[in-house]
Amino acid sequence: MLISIITINYNNKLGLKRTLKSVRTQTFSNYEHIVIDGSSTDGSKDVLEEYKSCFSHCVSESDSGIYNAMNKGINAAKGDYLFFLNSGDELLNSKSLNKVATYLTDEDLVYFNINRVNNGKIKQHTIPSKMSFFYLHNDTIPHQSIFIKKELFNKVGLYDESLKLVADWKFIITALIKYNASYKHVNEVFSNFYEGGVSSSKGSFEAMEKERQLVLKQEFPILLNDLKYKFKLERTLRTLRKSKKINWLAKLGLINKF
Repeated sequence: MLISIITINYNNKLGLKRTLKSVRTQTFSNYEHIVIDGSSTDGSKDVLEEYKSCFSHCVSESDSGIYNAMNKGINAAKGDYLFFLNSGDELLNSKSLNKVATYLTDEDLVYFNINRVNNGKIKQHTIPSKMSFFYLHNDTIPHQSIFIKKELFNKVGLYDESLKLVADWKFIITALIKYNASYKHVNEVFSNFYEGGVSSSKGSFEAMEKERQLVLKQEFPILLNDLKYKFKLERTLRTLRKSKKINWLAKLGLINKF
């Protein structure tokens, strides 16, 4: 089994070096490392030259965005499973791939927990073992924590390049809900995600939400209607729980507290 590690980079020299170093020090050997650089001008090309012997494929050329670069990586990949470790992020230690490989059996998606690093502080982000439309509506599986079977891209398609911020989320929710992709959660941490990228900035949250709602309306209109009804019921329940009359009746034993 071959693992394809795909790293995309644009003007993140220091982060790129951290990522490449974490891959180069792996004790696991059955992997290929693909690097897609967006024609950086900050010295990243010097880093790529320094590490060039470690790559199976490396290009530095202009692209139309993050997902265009990620799709280039997918097209170049020859592995059974693909893993996106973009510049700045890193594998936890030198034995990470060795451990991960034991879990890559036959599922379409194999994901684990990650460490979120912000200003030197580390917080573990635990992802649910069971997926649901409700969870995926609000969140996703970070690409730094998921190994995707290459064949799944042949079924679902590549990342939607018309989206600027949520194409990876669209791929995951489409694969799980529409294509019933198989998945497995590993309750361990194998990578560090450094916050501060495009999707981490506060200014991007509103744009991300607009893109998500667009995808949901286009791809899952019926499920979205059900979810809106669920939200309505939850709001009604919260209102009732705050009602003085309801609490008074519960104290009298006339109704059960809910």
